[in-house]
Parts: sequence; structure tokens; C-alpha cells
Amino acid sequence: MTYCLGILTREGLVLGSDSRTNAGYDDVTVCRKMHQFVTPGERAFILLCSGSLSLSQSVLTLLDRDFQRGAGLAVAATMYDAARVVGEQVRHVSALDRRDLERDGYRYNVHIILGGQIRGEPHRLYLVYPQGNPLSAAEESPYLQIGESKYGRPILDRGISYDQTTLEEAAKYALISLDSTMRSNVTVGPPIDLAVYVADEFRITRHRRFGPLDPDLTAVRVQWEQTLRKGVRDLPTVRFGGE
Repeated sequence: MTYCLGILTREGLVLGSDSRTNAGYDDVTVCRKMHQFVTPGERAFILLCSGSLSLSQSVLTLLDRDFQRGAGLAVAATMYDAARVVGEQVRHVSALDRRDLERDGYRYNVHIILGGQIRGEPHRLYLVYPQGNPLSAAEESPYLQIGESKYGRPILDRGISYDQTTLEEAAKYALISLDSTMRSNVTVGPPIDLAVYVADEFRITRHRRFGPLDPDLTAVRVQWEQTLRKGVRDLPTVRFGGE
């Protein structure tokens, strides 16, 4: 299983992902799900992938091949066009593999979050579905999730605001959301990749990988749990009928 999220704010983007691709009593696989495509000063993209690892690797290989040749993401005129480029490769891999997968009872499953900016365009955040069609995050709905999303959603619903949330705050919300998911679902696990993209920088300078025993991640986890317990203690007493 996977959990990835992207947060859109006025200041820029925050993207985070876990690294567990399979889980069981004796079978745990770690693989990076965050990938960067950058032309410094011109364009910067971050991709997060969930679903079948073989499918997402095929999509990423095709995207990287074209990018290195100066095609695809390297020449997309807008972020919408970039999302369509990703969608085209998702459909291309579907044409190659879907029939054989479904014949053997496997679902064609790959979801991609694309965040970034192209010079002359605002920073954007998209979700690309297995059919290749993109969905854009908006000021009213400023975050996107893929994979095991339900455990990490409540903190985002209550806390994220496009206009009011700073990038520093968004990074904290992302860590709490990822940590909450790992706490509730063993199929989502570290290392955690976290990247912050500052609007109009056209490069990615803020990226960190948190291992399972990372002291900063542990501090966030401990303080969040303590703050949550204190908040519950400080809530008004629940009143029942007849009291």
C-alpha cells in the first residue's frame, strides 16, 4: 500500500510520500515514490506514485526518457499540459499491459500526483488517474491524496488553507498526516520523503528523507500526541440528560 499527498498554498507546494510498497509478516519492500524532473530556472516537477510498482516504474521510465531527450515534460507549455503529458504515458502503459493484467485477474492501477511550476505559469498541483485524465487542486480544495488516504485526511481537512497556511505549517501538517497513517495502517511505512517547493524558485532545494528513527520525526510524533491528549482534557465536559 501507499500514502502520498500534495498540498497547495499561496507560497508554494508541499509533497510527501511513504516508501512501503508491500507489507506482510515476512515481506516488506521499500521503494522511493517521489521523483523530480527539473530544468533549473525554467521548470520544476515533483511526481508521487501509487498503485502497481511495475506500472509506475514504466510510466516514470518513459517520462524520464522523453525529458532527457528534450520532449514531454521538458517542453510542456503549462502545468495542465504537463499533467496531460503524464496522462498520455499512463494511457500508453495501459495500452501495453492492461489486457494481459486483467486477463490474469490484476487491476490496472497507477495514480500520480504532479506538482510544480513552469516559468510564466503559476505553481499547480494535479492528480492523474489510471485513465490518464487529470484533476487539479484548487484554492477551495488545496490538497490531493493517493493510496491509503483516510487516516491522514482529517488533519488536512481541519488545518489546510490555501491563503492562510504557510509552507512551514503545511510541512508539519504533511508529516502529521503521514505519521497518523503509518500509526493506523502497517502497509504504509518509512522512510518518508518530504519536499517543499517555493513558488517561482524553479528548483527544488528543500527535500528530506525521514527514517523510522529520525529524531525530528519522533519529536513531531510525540509532541503531536501530547498536544492532542491535552486538547481532549481541556474540552468542555460532555453533558448527559438528567445531569
